Amino acid sequence: MLVGARRVRCGLAQVALLAGVLTGCSDAAEDDSKASAGASASAEAAGDSGTAVKSGGTIGGAGSACELPVTFDIAQYWEAEAVETGADEEKAADGGSGSADPEKAELAQEIADALLHQGPVTAACEVDAKPAGNIGFLRIWTGKPGDDDARAVLEAFVTAEKNTSKAKYSSFKANGLSGVEVKYLFTSKLLEETKEESALAVTTKKGPVVIHLGGMDTEEHRQMLPAYELAKRTLRVG
Repeated sequence: MLVGARRVRCGLAQVALLAGVLTGCSDAAEDDSKASAGASASAEAAGDSGTAVKSGGTIGGAGSACELPVTFDIAQYWEAEAVETGADEEKAADGGSGSADPEKAELAQEIADALLHQGPVTAACEVDAKPAGNIGFLRIWTGKPGDDDARAVLEAFVTAEKNTSKAKYSSFKANGLSGVEVKYLFTSKLLEETKEESALAVTTKKGPVVIHLGGMDTEEHRQMLPAYELAKRTLRVG
């Protein structure tokens, strides 16, 4: 599940130990026409971005697909799944299949670190847009409690992604929470393309939370923005 890494993309598909942890690579094979149809079908109620999307339920609370320090609504048909980082890092430590080869174990650990951690936060949940007809995810990252405010957490998150530019930060409020969001560009050196990405951060007593929206390309990203706006608008402490 997780975080099919934007930086590592489909070149890691052959790494069996992470198969099923991050599913981003397989998404690139989806048909673009299906994505457009799904985006049109999901447009219903007015949102902050002037577009529309229906709620498909709330995640973050006890008993939901992902238990988090915050709760928020996900778009209709999107599917949430928790990222089990502990088990995946343990597999990475032994090379993914009980291997005692130290070089394989080191490589596997580096891959796991790249996909499961970004700056001060660790992958906790992935909400897949594919069932709604888009190619992309809302990814939720959590961290340990500390002194950094939301702006510092978000800046560290974007910096850790690397190859980013034109970041524009702004503040927002939602249901008693004060947070910071960012719009920026990410350039894939492997694919030689640049695309838009969005993220927001809030801090809670249980630690910081980052919600990130990527997408296969800028077109997909923009089609999924209503789901991101829905999450931001309904965000509250869990």
